[in-house]
Amino acid sequence: MKFGKKTAFAALVAASALVFAGCAGGGDVIEEGSGDGSSGDGEMYIALVSKGFQHQFWQAVKQGAQEKADELGVKITFEGPAAETEIAQQLEMLTTAIDKNPDAIAYAALDPEACVAPLEQAKSKDIPVVYFDAPCDGDVGLSLSATDSKVAGALAAEHMAELIGGEGEVAIVGHSNINSTGVERRDGFVEKIEADYPDIEIVDIQYGDGDHLKSADIAKTLIAAHPDLKGIYGTNEGSAIGVVNAVNELGLEKGKITIVGFDSGAAQINAIKDGTMAGAITQDPIGIGKQVVQAAYDAANGEDVDEFYDTGSYWYDSTNLEDENIAAVLYE
Repeated sequence: MKFGKKTAFAALVAASALVFAGCAGGGDVIEEGSGDGSSGDGEMYIALVSKGFQHQFWQAVKQGAQEKADELGVKITFEGPAAETEIAQQLEMLTTAIDKNPDAIAYAALDPEACVAPLEQAKSKDIPVVYFDAPCDGDVGLSLSATDSKVAGALAAEHMAELIGGEGEVAIVGHSNINSTGVERRDGFVEKIEADYPDIEIVDIQYGDGDHLKSADIAKTLIAAHPDLKGIYGTNEGSAIGVVNAVNELGLEKGKITIVGFDSGAAQINAIKDGTMAGAITQDPIGIGKQVVQAAYDAANGEDVDEFYDTGSYWYDSTNLEDENIAAVLYE
């Protein structure tokens, strides 16, 4: 299944809907899975397996998920590996979640192919599956709650082009060339530059796994190899902060390299305030968390869900940090 349009369709309907009773109390968030996930009192249970916990983005997703769980009166667990490179650990968490026989599973795929077999197991057990942030390949998932990453990447490209005057050399420090968010944020940026800005050249694309240290080392290498480099785009929080750290460690004048980031968090906000970073694209992680729990709840009840819920993307910089609409989607 491709998650490119907002198309209503039936969840794996009555045959895959699990029966549950009344909805009392709020949802518990368990970051390290332990014991049987079922509540034993008829309360609906939804298991969420995230990409990780190392970035503030995921804490904001968790917050939104918990808020929606409290509103609906369901129990959730929310866990993920320590780093977004730990695919095997995430798959182990997914398998454990399936073994607990939840009413629904919400999953954010690190590797879109590696998750196919475990999720086929969930399908065989009639457990509805919905995705958040990034889908798995195959046809098991009913819905994706996420930012349209190609649109967001193109938005980053538009602002980069404006900031550097529509010409010059730029580079990309990506966080993944495997999972869909990394690929689509990169491709959205590249395709927009190639289509609309012929005087801008993307001289290199490197990947630092969203790790601050790796991304900083990559940025230093890019700056050394391309002395005329005018801008660097970091495709997630860790990538962008790595670039910020690199220019600071090199002692470059603020603004000499135009840095465009992705996601939010205190470090990026502070870098924008002090002029090191020009601006960034933020998502609505709290909205993602809320929407995926709602989708899981609906799917478990055999109700229709949309194929794709686009939770939006927004440019922020020093001029609009205090804007009410932007402040609502920033997280520290």
